[in-house]
Amino acid sequence: MASLSLSSHLNKSLRQQYLNLPQEGKCQVTYIWIDGTGEDVRAKTRTLDTEPKGLEEIPEWNFDGSSTYQSEGSNSDMYLKPVCMFRDPFTLDPNKLVLCEVFKYNRLPAETNYRNSCEKVMQKVEEHCIWFGMEQEYTLLGVDGHPFSWPAQGYPLPQGPYYCGVGANNAYGRDIVECHYKACLYAGVNIYGTNAEVMPSQWEYQVGPCEGIAMGDHLWVSRYLLHRVCEDFGVVATLDPKPMKGPWNGAGCHTNVSTKEMREEGGLEYIEKAIAKLEKRHKEHIAVYDPRGGKDNMRRLTGLYETSNIEHFSAGVANRGASIRIPRQVGQEKKGYFEDRRPASNCDPYVVTKAITCTCLLDSDEQASGSEVEINVSSPEMES
Repeated sequence: MASLSLSSHLNKSLRQQYLNLPQEGKCQVTYIWIDGTGEDVRAKTRTLDTEPKGLEEIPEWNFDGSSTYQSEGSNSDMYLKPVCMFRDPFTLDPNKLVLCEVFKYNRLPAETNYRNSCEKVMQKVEEHCIWFGMEQEYTLLGVDGHPFSWPAQGYPLPQGPYYCGVGANNAYGRDIVECHYKACLYAGVNIYGTNAEVMPSQWEYQVGPCEGIAMGDHLWVSRYLLHRVCEDFGVVATLDPKPMKGPWNGAGCHTNVSTKEMREEGGLEYIEKAIAKLEKRHKEHIAVYDPRGGKDNMRRLTGLYETSNIEHFSAGVANRGASIRIPRQVGQEKKGYFEDRRPASNCDPYVVTKAITCTCLLDSDEQASGSEVEINVSSPEMES
């Protein structure tokens, strides 16, 4: 049995006594940001005199970037610019969570601030009303790194009964999943649904549909909420794309994409055109679909366990072993959306949605003007 953190054994009833105390009109605002790993989130909280009604009432703040892999100690101050506000499901109303962009001392975006360039792209394609839905898979672990509820020695029964499974022998950690779902709803995250995944202790939730930059905002905040809920239960949620070697499914972040043209009558034509463009840039997309230039996806995209092969692009209707899947209903109705199954579970949603948008919507226009669209993750300094 996986080990739980010691803090999860603290008296939660005693904690609730203090959470119920009045705040005398004050408001706690928790600032959330992406650290220098590009995968982990950090947070700290301050007091405001009144409840903010909008972002304009939340001041910028700063933090020590030398302790988050984002700056040198000799020049460590980094700026937090609030960009999206949510309700706080942990300390409750009137308290807030605020997602922030990170800027360096010279006001240039930090190296892992990919939101900044993504938003510029989304503004360019605003007339296309591009929607995204991302399916976040994750695996529950003990603090010792052992999968939650797996036998201490050996392995659980082979995959088969766990996907959307019910019962103590099939579903491991449902309490965590349901608490996370409620936290997302309370916060205002656009969560669509959740289900147990193919590997035991592996789960999925879906965020969306969200238009443009909102996709990355809502997915990052949902990840923060997931880690915080797991903290209360004393377990760890890993976004590793292949947490267990051998005959076990990996974890992805399948990305569903739809433009206004794709949703209208005859939209399948636009879906097929987008897929043709994605095929031409398969390698470029693989390079930005995980934080390590494709190395994480090399462990996952093997052509086995409901994945495509990382070396080859493929597409098909209702084919979960393809790079791009067209849902069967979309094939029948000739309109709707497509699913890019290549992004890894630990991808940056800003990077993924920017890459897809550039390839599908900006590629032709930019090439016609004589310049090439860059979807690779270059330094934000070069893009500002």
